[in-house]
Amino acid sequence: MRNPPADGDPVAAAAVGAYPRIVATLIRVTGDWALAEDCAQDALAAALERWPRDGVPDNPGGWLMTAARNRAVDVLRRAAVERRKLQEIAVLTPAEEAVPGELDDRLRLIFTCCHPALPLEARVALTLRTICAVPTADIARAFLVTESAMTRRLTRAKSKIAAAGIPFRVPAGRALTERLPGVLAVLYLLFTQGYNADGEPAFADEAIRLARLVERLMPDQPEVPALLALFLFQHSRRAARRGADGELLTLDRQDRGRWDHAAIAEAVEVLRRVTADGPYALQARIAACHATAPSPDLTDWARIAACYDRLAAAQPSPVIELNRAVAHGYAYGPREGLALLAAVRALDGHPHALAVEADLTGRLGEHARAAELFRRAAAAAHSDEERRALSARADEWHLRGSTDAPDGGAGAS
Repeated sequence: MRNPPADGDPVAAAAVGAYPRIVATLIRVTGDWALAEDCAQDALAAALERWPRDGVPDNPGGWLMTAARNRAVDVLRRAAVERRKLQEIAVLTPAEEAVPGELDDRLRLIFTCCHPALPLEARVALTLRTICAVPTADIARAFLVTESAMTRRLTRAKSKIAAAGIPFRVPAGRALTERLPGVLAVLYLLFTQGYNADGEPAFADEAIRLARLVERLMPDQPEVPALLALFLFQHSRRAARRGADGELLTLDRQDRGRWDHAAIAEAVEVLRRVTADGPYALQARIAACHATAPSPDLTDWARIAACYDRLAAAQPSPVIELNRAVAHGYAYGPREGLALLAAVRALDGHPHALAVEADLTGRLGEHARAAELFRRAAAAAHSDEERRALSARADEWHLRGSTDAPDGGAGAS
């Protein structure tokens, strides 16, 4: 894929929304994934050449769709493809943005990219490349592979879709119920890739954009708006997650004035429409408790603990149990949290589990033991940044006197 134009370029602005719609529509009518991508790219190249000279058209997306359609017609005609496909693609109108079925095409493309027959990593990469128009080089960098290796992975994924006859459609009925969690899991992983301290921020933005699209197209699926609300709550504090020296800050240490309160208000409104308590809804309700608390001391830890109880029952995992121990430790006292943490044997020696144990232990007044646990967590840390943050916590507990107030330092960031 050609690198996208610089920010502020009219072609870039049009491409953000038009590219995936063009690709989705051309895949539907031609059944040829490579042809659809090539024609969409040719349309963008034509815009880069003509718009600076002739001016940006009134309907940039429609212009790009028409250019891509005409290019596809030319290619299919030269290749002598069956007349039926030519007739189908020729009926696409320049005002493609107004065609109701176009939204369905994008949803079909999302479900195709996220098909369970593909490995999870391939689903994420294909979603980034085809739906989000992220350059292959950027995707490769995020997955720590070379661009040529990522190109081969994408090619294999597309070939598998074609060879397996994976249908370009949104499943219905029971099949939709079974497939939707997989689609949402891809969006969740995509968001996490961008939200992590060393991730690509643009990926989180793309996950939010896609979540908005799926929520618009599937408003009757409660886990869809729940996931969108979760993303918005989490993303609202991106600007406050680092201190002046670039160090990661836990929730209790962040400047809440720097949180994106417009995003929080939107998330609250989106979550208000969710009545069911699926896994994403419960996580969103937990995030809401943190995001709407005026201060760390006023966080509704009892409600958070109750949500984690339900989440652990519905979707048990060591990570959820670890967070449940934290919540109970703040809601009902550190001894309660340590008792729950002791049962999470799968995370023995993990830096996050050690940090939680250190924090709860320190809140019991065992300062030396807390400092030692934080030092062990730092030694097991997966990055230099995390190691520095945990070492700083070890120093704090080493210096802390018995009359110091607990600070809740094991919270999320």
